Amino acid sequence: MKRTAIQRSWMKLAALLFIGASVGLAAETDSYSTAGEWRQWGGPGRNFISSSKELADLWPSGGPRVIWSRPLGHGHSAITFDQSRLFTMYRPGRAASRTTAWESRERVIAMDAATGNTLWEYEYASEPLNFTYGAGPHATPLVVQDLLFTAGTNKQIHALDKKTGRVVWSHDLVKEYGAPPTLIRPAVKAGYASSPIAYNDTVIVVAGGKGQSVMSFRQKDGALVWKTGDFIVAEAASLIIDVDGQKQLVVVGGQTINGLNPEDGKILWSFAHDTDGDMNNSTPIWGPDNVLIVSSAYDQGTRALKLTREQGTTRADQVWFTSRFKLMFANAIRIDDYLYGTHGDFGPAFLAALNVKTGQIAWQTRGYGRSSLVWADGKTLVLDEDGQLRLVRLTPEGATVLASAQIFNTTSWTAPTLMGGTLYARDREKIVALDVGKH
Repeated sequence: MKRTAIQRSWMKLAALLFIGASVGLAAETDSYSTAGEWRQWGGPGRNFISSSKELADLWPSGGPRVIWSRPLGHGHSAITFDQSRLFTMYRPGRAASRTTAWESRERVIAMDAATGNTLWEYEYASEPLNFTYGAGPHATPLVVQDLLFTAGTNKQIHALDKKTGRVVWSHDLVKEYGAPPTLIRPAVKAGYASSPIAYNDTVIVVAGGKGQSVMSFRQKDGALVWKTGDFIVAEAASLIIDVDGQKQLVVVGGQTINGLNPEDGKILWSFAHDTDGDMNNSTPIWGPDNVLIVSSAYDQGTRALKLTREQGTTRADQVWFTSRFKLMFANAIRIDDYLYGTHGDFGPAFLAALNVKTGQIAWQTRGYGRSSLVWADGKTLVLDEDGQLRLVRLTPEGATVLASAQIFNTTSWTAPTLMGGTLYARDREKIVALDVGKH
């Protein structure tokens, strides 16, 4: 069926609002995100895999017990957890209508994880963009030691004291460095969405513009360490991997997959991966076999690259490509030799398993909206865009639903966070803490 302009615009914006992350089970876990705490996009390994052994096998008939629930404004920023505190971002006020406008400000909030009570908030000016189908902010806060790093809708980078919310330093990538305020090619421009990543004593962000596709700042004072790249940027979160003993930063741009040296920004390799409107939205998927997987919808597909270092250089060889599996937004997880996620391009979504070795779909099933997945204790929590939460056992042979509950009544495009036996999740109206643990 021919896609209408409205359909294409809706799905493009949806992907911007709910940028997915999907990484390998053996993805690099950095020192700043140890002990299982969820201090960054995707959790300890940036891969939505938790070490928790506390998940229940069944839920009560009414669903998981609600520990607490509170209103929260608009936005699609995910929730990070550090030392009994939760951090996320939102835009205050009511949704825009024909008679009202979006608020020209957004907030970073710290909450008590046990009660949901506000500990502090920091507010700054933020001009609305194309929020027809949902507002920014879209990126997820990053916690490193005593600092919280955030990226706003208009490419404002803040470093805040995590205990007080005091501003330590900030940069406006548009005003200070001339970065383009939005992606260049998409029809719908909903605002910045790429979540920051830490490396040693630096924080690395996607920026855009000549010679500054990617930028690195010193964590303690915001001093520019390096900037690099002329490639078109996208909204995918970046990933740090280990290739035969060398740390590399993988940045998926609008037309290319790029490997950089996180020490100095030198581009080590690049591979073509062009989507309609630069809509590369999913974090690359890294495994212990040195296979990197990147998946996109928008007239693209999924490809696997084998990365090999030889005589000081890195070679990227394509292992396979398929157009039958496409991550539009939300995330996927890699467990052993299979990738699990909800895929689809401008049509119905399917929960599916993809064989990482061959690129073949092992199985797929209907009945799931585009969903976020969190794996722990041999089970997977699946939250779909319609607010349905399921506890599922995923295997190469199929999916077994152990329990399900309707937890939200509005669109749920924000990936949830799991700490022990507690799941923290949000939609466009509220944030909840759910008891999904064993008793």
